[in-house]
Amino acid sequence: MGVRSPGLLRAFAAALRGTSMALLAGLGACAVGPNFHRPPAPQAADYGSAPVKGETAASPGTGGAAQTFTPGLDIPAEWWTLFKSEKLSALVTQSLKGNPNLTAAQAALRQASDLYKAQRAGFLPVVQGSFDAQRAKNPVATLANPTTYTQVNPYYNLFTAQLSLSYAPDVFGGMRRSLEATRAGVNATRFELIATYVTLSSNVVVTAVEEASLRGQIAATERLLELEHMMTGTVERQRALGTASQLDLLAQRAAEAQTAATLPPLTKQLGQTRDALTALLGKLPSQEPPETFTLADLTLPAELPVSLPSRLIEQRPDIRQAEENLHAASAQVGVALADMLPQFAISADTGSAALAIDKLFTPYTGFWSAGASLTQTLFDAGALIYRHRAAAAALDQAAAQYRAAVILACQNVADTLKALDADADALKASADADAAAQASFELARAQFRLGTISEVALMNAEQTYRQAEIALVQAQANRYADTAGLFQALGGGWWNSSEAFLK
Repeated sequence: MGVRSPGLLRAFAAALRGTSMALLAGLGACAVGPNFHRPPAPQAADYGSAPVKGETAASPGTGGAAQTFTPGLDIPAEWWTLFKSEKLSALVTQSLKGNPNLTAAQAALRQASDLYKAQRAGFLPVVQGSFDAQRAKNPVATLANPTTYTQVNPYYNLFTAQLSLSYAPDVFGGMRRSLEATRAGVNATRFELIATYVTLSSNVVVTAVEEASLRGQIAATERLLELEHMMTGTVERQRALGTASQLDLLAQRAAEAQTAATLPPLTKQLGQTRDALTALLGKLPSQEPPETFTLADLTLPAELPVSLPSRLIEQRPDIRQAEENLHAASAQVGVALADMLPQFAISADTGSAALAIDKLFTPYTGFWSAGASLTQTLFDAGALIYRHRAAAAALDQAAAQYRAAVILACQNVADTLKALDADADALKASADADAAAQASFELARAQFRLGTISEVALMNAEQTYRQAEIALVQAQANRYADTAGLFQALGGGWWNSSEAFLK
């Protein structure tokens, strides 16, 4: 279509040039409000009395290997493979692919990223095109007919083609601060996703360890209950022969009942643990995985990393999320301050209007307009001031929450390091007690064969051994679970992952 009104486009081009100059001026201006600076790293060189180097106690049997604390040792992305269980690694992989909480966190990150990109477009002018067609009738009994000079018929058509431009220069940086806050929000959402990833993988490992512990405890309790039942039968026979009293029989029956009462809670916990593991995989209880675990299936990692507080703040996703929240709160102070200053706007329109569509863009049908405005709030009963104060208070809150996140993270690491050191000592004591109880049982069995002790004495010795076995299983499981807890407390190695959504 030939345009014979170049003045229209020249006017619109001039408006665009003015807008571009305003855009460049706005981008070059300083943004009001505080510039964000990362909080300084903690200066602490260790975790107090928690061990950060050295070696734990060792003991024989499952989970008894000494563990070495190595400062500065990096954490592999797939740290759960250090337990050397293909079944465990397969379940962790399934959970990372099928857990709906992780899928939801990934969708939240995509949403936040797209909203950020949409907001970023606000720095550019908005150009809209429109076409309007109307059919109308003018009154005929008037002194002046608007269409008198063009037509006699009161019925007419009106066609309008128009381009409109609008732009709000970011003179004081309010939009830039708002975009800065949104970008920090995107990063916070990303670290929330990473925290979900780390927590999920750790929960799978800990749940598998709990299952293994419960299976060991149930097996030992069943053997102990079998002994109690045999002892009850022996006392009943002795009571019939008159060598045991009714009181002895009642006491033995009570002991058997007490042991039997400990088995259903363990069975219930095992069933619930299996349900929890299935849920972590993103499946219904009817889709329980075929894999089962015992402590013998797992290998205790021998070398454990220890990241000092100055490094921990880089690794923990909850600290990084708190830092981004602090960044967003800082930017919002600038937004609130910019809202108190004058607001600028530029607009321009150009187009053509004609009574016949084929007359559009012919001479004398063009129109254009360009304008700029400045708006300053003169009275709002202090609303803007209070909003600025609220933003400053939110910044103080975010700073306090960041400090709390750092303190909690250091506490988690210190608690886990102390637990691992104590777990090794507890396992050594349990292993010694188990070995002594087993030796006592073997001696009692030899004496029983020689006829020097009674059957009841033999079963009492074995009962002590089985009880020590239950305590040993619990001590072994504590070392595995707290080892997994240390990897989680140190951040889980996400920075070494090849997963794109973690980058």
